[in-house]
Amino acid sequence: MKIVIAPDSFKESMSAMDAACAIEKGFKQVLPDAEYVKVPMADGGEGTVRSLVDATGGEIRKETVTGPLGTAVEAFYGLTGDRKTAVIEMAAASGIHLVPKEKRNPLVTTTKGTGELIRAALDQRVERIVIGIGGSATNDGGAGMAQALGARLLDRDGNPLGFGGGELSKLDSIDLSQLDPRLKEVHIEVACDVDHPLTGKRGASAVFGPQKGATPEMVAILDANLSRYAQVVKETLGIDVDPIPGAGAAGGLGAGLIAFLGASLKRGVDVVAEAVQLDKHMAQASLVITGEGKIDGQTIHGKTPVGVAKRAKKYGVPVIGIAGMLGEDCDAVYRHGIDALFSIVPGTVSLETALLNGEKYTEQLAENLARLIRLKQMVDGTGAD
Repeated sequence: MKIVIAPDSFKESMSAMDAACAIEKGFKQVLPDAEYVKVPMADGGEGTVRSLVDATGGEIRKETVTGPLGTAVEAFYGLTGDRKTAVIEMAAASGIHLVPKEKRNPLVTTTKGTGELIRAALDQRVERIVIGIGGSATNDGGAGMAQALGARLLDRDGNPLGFGGGELSKLDSIDLSQLDPRLKEVHIEVACDVDHPLTGKRGASAVFGPQKGATPEMVAILDANLSRYAQVVKETLGIDVDPIPGAGAAGGLGAGLIAFLGASLKRGVDVVAEAVQLDKHMAQASLVITGEGKIDGQTIHGKTPVGVAKRAKKYGVPVIGIAGMLGEDCDAVYRHGIDALFSIVPGTVSLETALLNGEKYTEQLAENLARLIRLKQMVDGTGAD
């Protein structure tokens, strides 16, 4: 019996690897002779670096970079075990959690630190870079990221632009003569789970600007500035980034990664699944167990459990989903490859207690699931002892 264990993290409780280990431990109490394959997963958001590092036996590297407000912050990126792939979460360098609420202002915040993380990854001579873009404090279209990698964004007088989405109104030309040449030697994939264009009513500024501190007046300015940015990119680079689905992700960083780095945008869980070779692990599997902190009706929209389940179904493998909480319309996942759902929480407990005891509860549930499997084997006459 081969059991593939591929959960996402349980936010504020367990990393994906912690959850996978707890599941394995519970199952082994009952089915010690089964083959267990742990594949920590993520969907491109928080925890993606840790999951890919854990899944491949890689390492996390710390790096001091420019934070969203232009001051130094300590960020990180990951290297997979074969050292061929670097994994970056843009939020580690340019995330909203790095900006106090009273200082949030997307007119001035920059993605320069994300570019510096990319440069650090290039220093490791990787062949591939995976970038998760979510949780940003920025609305600069990836201008700061591009500048950190050598692109020159210039005003009418040939002076370089300063930081932030507010500066883009001055953009007159783009000079890529000093862009880091190593970018041509790597394949860059972006984990992106939104399909918003760069500008307009569904664009970066209108949809995400307010949560980054933008007032209605600021939203109008930022949207006009990104429109100007898209126009100059089109004129200079020959790429119309504005309407591309996902261009508006992370304050337009999606557009910048496409325009300057030639990156491809993909659904986050698919990027991670390919990086950890999930399909290979599904071959000959008897059962797949996946999960995350909460499974509800939104899980079908690109979240890890359904992404894992869809891959399992290509091989006809049954899937069990587990969660800290089963929310409204969670049964929607049954139409997307998950065969059974269970909550790890054994009864009525406080949220604090649930978070503190995530591994214990997961192990207990896993043991009970294994007992059900053994019971079925006994009933069927295939595993009675």
